Amino acid sequence: MSTGAFVISLDFELFWGMRDKRTIEGYGENIRGVREALPRMLDTFDAHGVRATFATVGLLFFERKEELLRSLPVLRPGYVKKELSPYNGHVDGIGADEASDPYHFGASLIRTIQQHPAHEIACHTFSHYYCLEHGQTEAEFAADLVTAKAIASLFNIELKSFVFPRNQYNEAYLRVCNEHGITTYRGNERSWLYKARNKEDESQFRRALRLLDTWFDLSGHNCHPLPSPGSGTPIDLPSSRFLRPYNKRYAILDGLKLRRITRAMDHAARTGTLFHLWWHPHNFGSDLEQNMAMLEKILAHYDRLHREHGFTSYTMGELVQRTSDHA
Repeated sequence: MSTGAFVISLDFELFWGMRDKRTIEGYGENIRGVREALPRMLDTFDAHGVRATFATVGLLFFERKEELLRSLPVLRPGYVKKELSPYNGHVDGIGADEASDPYHFGASLIRTIQQHPAHEIACHTFSHYYCLEHGQTEAEFAADLVTAKAIASLFNIELKSFVFPRNQYNEAYLRVCNEHGITTYRGNERSWLYKARNKEDESQFRRALRLLDTWFDLSGHNCHPLPSPGSGTPIDLPSSRFLRPYNKRYAILDGLKLRRITRAMDHAARTGTLFHLWWHPHNFGSDLEQNMAMLEKILAHYDRLHREHGFTSYTMGELVQRTSDHA
């Protein structure tokens, strides 16, 4: 494949991804806003011929609490920090169904994605599982993955692509993914700024530098060679850039944020490499118009690169399948 590849992945988790650090009172607007933002994003992707991968937490596949409770794995993560686990009291406190609790149930949203068949639904673990946190084990991770695949199958979805929550992964867990039919995952940027760490070992200094990297080139373009036969399984499709959502405090820098992204896209299109952009649907849950305006500019730039250089959009699974077809 001589042309570059444009991959978008979204970490779809609603409140399951922030239960240990946010409150519904403080972040509920963003979560509720997903129900307006998701259809807008899907329509915009389709209008530009862009194919996206929605890495979805398994706990979102339910409509009612009673179904969710019946489906929980017996073997659960034994985190030292108990607040990391949704099974330590959090599950008990959710609402009865999606209508009464839009923060924890997402079955209707998953069906909305399925109505746009260009896109892929991938795995973000069942419980928003943290693979580098102390106390959890490989066996517990495997049980979580098996449960995620089982609930997705009820929607006629075969999970083949994988995104690790908080980008925490290791080689042992990649072997588990391979054993359970996962063909690709989103790894991290190659810069030391993005090396996988657990929450305890993360530093404010690295967080600050990653924030600055949004606008100023601290880590490079982060474009990656396209996968080739023999790349190993599952195949790593590393992240290039997180699309940081609109923030009034930093709005004056939005032009720099856009330039940082589009220059990397230019590089990928000219060099035949991969540019992988990611964010969460809830990042668009507030300030929707400002966030959609940024996305429109990025996708308009993709349109130009597609016309001039053959730069092509793929889901994660499609790009890996294309690699297999050319083996």
